[in-house]
Amino acid sequence: MNGSLDPEERVMDDSLIYPGGMLGQLALILEKLGWEYGDDVVVEIGGTVVSGIHQGDDYNKKWATPYGDRKYNKDAFIVISNNSRRDLTKSQPNPELMGHHQKEDITNEELSNS
Repeated sequence: MNGSLDPEERVMDDSLIYPGGMLGQLALILEKLGWEYGDDVVVEIGGTVVSGIHQGDDYNKKWATPYGDRKYNKDAFIVISNNSRRDLTKSQPNPELMGHHQKEDITNEELSNS
């Protein structure tokens, strides 16, 4: 019968929950990275454009957008950052390395002997 939902009938598609669907693929990646429930995660959208030009009343709506409007590009993407696992320690200089200007001048004679 069309339109009825019997108790045994599946309401949701399994591909949304299990590997292969979008959420399943995301779950597999998060598990591979070792991320855990409770991590400080930030989700942001990349590939967007925000209009930064104030338009006059007679602007061409086909080509220009009002100030502050956000457009999502067709190739927009999602960035997921895990701040709990972010290493914020600064890099330390290698004491064995010297800058080129700190090395002793090598004369042409020394170069020709080597």
